[in-house]
Amino acid sequence: MPIIARFYGILIKMYFKEHGVPHFHAIYGEFNGVYNIETLEMIEGDLPKRAHRLIKEWATIYKRELNDMWETQNFKKIPGLE
Repeated sequence: MPIIARFYGILIKMYFKEHGVPHFHAIYGEFNGVYNIETLEMIEGDLPKRAHRLIKEWATIYKRELNDMWETQNFKKIPGLE
């Protein structure tokens, strides 16, 4: 699963042969979360609140790019938060 973004110790990954609702995975240390790209809600996982807020902030900015990547299955790096 390629890393598409990295910021504040958070890794964002996306599987390119998965099915189901469009989503991405977030990893922060020992914590994991799966986020619905459309709603930006965590649909699975146990991330701390601070990491969850940062991921939602990031995903709001790059929602279009995430959707495009899910639809086309073309990997590209996306900038993190600064």
